[in-house]
Amino acid sequence: MKILKNKIWILGILALGFATPCFAEKVIVAGSTTVLPVAQKAAEVFMNSNPSADISVRGGGSGVGIASLIDKTCDIADASRAIKDTELDKAVANGVSPKAHVVAMDGICVIVNSANPIAALSRKQIKDIYTGKISSWSQLGGSDEKIVVISRDSSSGTFEAFGELVLKGEKTRADALLQASNQAVASVVSRTPGAIGYVGLGYVTPEVKALEVDGVKPSKETVLTGKYPVGRPLFMYTNGQPNGAVKQFLDFVLSKDGQRIAEEEGFVGLK
Repeated sequence: MKILKNKIWILGILALGFATPCFAEKVIVAGSTTVLPVAQKAAEVFMNSNPSADISVRGGGSGVGIASLIDKTCDIADASRAIKDTELDKAVANGVSPKAHVVAMDGICVIVNSANPIAALSRKQIKDIYTGKISSWSQLGGSDEKIVVISRDSSSGTFEAFGELVLKGEKTRADALLQASNQAVASVVSRTPGAIGYVGLGYVTPEVKALEVDGVKPSKETVLTGKYPVGRPLFMYTNGQPNGAVKQFLDFVLSKDGQRIAEEEGFVGLK
């Protein structure tokens, strides 16, 4: 009888273990600085609700995150662009099967210093600025002031998306000042009167002015409806179908609470 009771007790403990989420594995998230604030806040809230969870989040850019996933040094790669064919080939060669999860929508906002009188530009005008055809604000109806071009570096998914959606594959002018993050771009533009830059929607602050592009203001509504011409999805990539702690964290990001976090960080939630 004692043996039977012991068996029942052990089975009860095992059942409790299966019913309770297990977070023994550490989850490493790396990549896009655009997705970074969503990932950081989601990880913070998730770990507060699940004290045994261990989620580490770092930036570095979309290219860095995808490279880390390919090298198997992270579990989730944040990216503000789709994976490239060359990256996919490297992944397959290394036994990695990248799976994309759209976690929010974003608009790439073209920003200028808050003192700049210019309020709207067309994509062609922006392209001409970034490729060197326009070099003074006076050419656009503004003051006789040199345009200081601020761009993201080449490891950035925002750089890739901007190049595709606005520059149409042309190269950014050689004298552009390259920055490693959205925050850095916004900071330089905020303190440089003649500057122009581009950041994710969540990085627009009162210190900078977001321009209308092709007559459309960047906002959650215009991004979600597709009216804003420089919108894009934001991704989290995993190695194949996620499971365990990785799946539980992704499920949270895509839940109502997780999407509320994306909205609070200035992006467009999917729900």
